[in-house]
Amino acid sequence: MVSVLLSGIGLAAPAGLNAYIPLLVLALADRFSTLVTLDAPYDVVSSYWGIAVLLLLLSVELIADKIPGVDHVNDLLQTAIRPAAGAFLVMAQSASSDVGEVNPAIALFLGLTTAGAVHGAKATVRPAITVTTGGIGNPIVSMLEDFLAAVTSIIAILLPLLLIVILPLVAFGLWRVYRRLQRSGGTLRRLGGQP
Repeated sequence: MVSVLLSGIGLAAPAGLNAYIPLLVLALADRFSTLVTLDAPYDVVSSYWGIAVLLLLLSVELIADKIPGVDHVNDLLQTAIRPAAGAFLVMAQSASSDVGEVNPAIALFLGLTTAGAVHGAKATVRPAITVTTGGIGNPIVSMLEDFLAAVTSIIAILLPLLLIVILPLVAFGLWRVYRRLQRSGGTLRRLGGQP
């Protein structure tokens, strides 16, 4: 049961960065491997139509998240979608467990809070990145987030116990980047004559 919850949380965390990458990884793992077997109603994402819709939504997200200004609007629109995707991911993983189903309310809470916390951090940090880099850093940070979301999602499916080490390290790294950007933003405001 621990590995099932870790796998679900390991998929929910990157959903806070990009809702569609972990959903697509889960859908592809269910459709084309024996690593995941989604039960109804969660198996809708691994249908060919579900995968096609996820690819379309992912394409829009990948483009929108690279454009300064548009990425902030996208983050605002994703405020409900990313936590909902996190909840779906944890619930889908826990419902398909052979070890025993996790209470759906607990799975829902874990997915919402995990993806919601990551999304909140992203939506808070991105404006600081825009200000400190004049928007030039946005596509770079977005590509790093996408890479991190893909790698974490794949690890969540293949080696969920490894997430015990990876997730705290990622959280610590993101916290350090956020602190550094906060200090840089304060320096830029002082240089520009703003309080």
